[in-house]
Amino acid sequence: MPSVGVKLYSVFFKLLLKHRLYNQAQVTDHEGHGITSRSGSSTAPASAAFIDGIATKDIHINTLTNLSIRIFLPESSLPSNSSPSGPFGNSMKDADRTEELDASINYRRSSYGGAVESSSEQINNNSNRRSSYGGIGEKDRGFMLVPNGVEAAGKDKRVGVPNYRGYLPANSQPLHRKLPIIFQFHGGGFVAGSKDSAANDFFCRRMAKLCDAIVIAVGYRLAPENRYPTAFEDGFEAVKWLAKQANLAECSKSLVQGIHRADGHREIVDNFGASVVEPWLAAHGDPSRCVLLGVSSGANIADHVARKAVQAGKLLEPVKVVSQVLLYPFFIGSTPTHSEIKLANSYFYDKDTCILAWKLFLPEGEFSFDHVAANPLIPGREPPFKLMPPTLTVVAELDWMRDRAIAYSEALRKVKIDAPVLEYKDAVHEFATLDILLKSRQAEACAEDIAIWVKKYISLKGHEFSY
Repeated sequence: MPSVGVKLYSVFFKLLLKHRLYNQAQVTDHEGHGITSRSGSSTAPASAAFIDGIATKDIHINTLTNLSIRIFLPESSLPSNSSPSGPFGNSMKDADRTEELDASINYRRSSYGGAVESSSEQINNNSNRRSSYGGIGEKDRGFMLVPNGVEAAGKDKRVGVPNYRGYLPANSQPLHRKLPIIFQFHGGGFVAGSKDSAANDFFCRRMAKLCDAIVIAVGYRLAPENRYPTAFEDGFEAVKWLAKQANLAECSKSLVQGIHRADGHREIVDNFGASVVEPWLAAHGDPSRCVLLGVSSGANIADHVARKAVQAGKLLEPVKVVSQVLLYPFFIGSTPTHSEIKLANSYFYDKDTCILAWKLFLPEGEFSFDHVAANPLIPGREPPFKLMPPTLTVVAELDWMRDRAIAYSEALRKVKIDAPVLEYKDAVHEFATLDILLKSRQAEACAEDIAIWVKKYISLKGHEFSY
């Protein structure tokens, strides 16, 4: 069971959340156009210097709607010690940082049938996790993050470190690694949260390190100022923006277009100079290895984007969605499940509060528990299952939404989609992403488990720890 401190915090959290939701219910659709965050929440500023191995920057990809993203670039994308000098001069020696994934599991149960035994050593290492997919019980000894930087990137907290720009020197060969890209959609019931909140920034940094990938956190517009389908459309627009970026970069390479800067670097632009290619993604991003990762209501957005990507097909090239991760998706339905009845008054996000969030998100007059955004399993509205990407679903034992998320995963498995479920014992909704729980062992274990599974689909050589 959650600790006494967590239980007390949950009580105050729900009271404050309900108060905010009732206040937001008074907002008209004409106020706060394009709002992507709420005042009063703690935020983390972006920094183009590599702080704790990650550089970040914010970009408005649609100034008319205020749609924005935050890019998290791991230091491991820069030249290694054995490479020639990088864009900022000589390479530096930096100690290897090893992130060894503790895949020990206890209380594991399988959605494919049959319990999985745990050794006594595993039980001592971690007793708070249980899984519905097998094959990751062995400790990974091959995954190592080696964020070797260049002199200008510097070590953490080095004085006078210039910001990393990502431009390549003119007439030189690129000295960088291409990394997979993870699109992350934050939670908050469609009405709260932001891409740059302190908690979301912490979580995205953790995923960028563990997955050795670029993370793009999407700052979609919030309800009730922007109701359905605005958030869903923003999510897909972010993916289309990446496709445009990748195509502009390729065009520039083939046509040798560019604007030479006075400092010897270059910016890539399209034919009319209307869109400047984002240099970090041009230098380090691999759009053919994209993962969608959604948290709570963000999981609903991720699943919608996955469906749209399937429908778009080659129109999104070179972007390819290879997998998605749904963390405690914000699903609901008119026919209550067992968990929706038993856990209706669960910690942090009870059912009544979430229903209020749905009323603020769905268009007036269209509120329904079986709305296409709320219930993924309404007959006739199922996604193109056979074409959906592999989908990992994370659920919490004490979350009233867990049963419907599990049912959705089961529907995917029936048509041979790799769709495992990870269930965490004594965990609550948002246990891996909520500010007060981010540094818990369960949150760390969840991030590690996600990284292990995702690496099966973002590796280049068919080995989950190879690039």
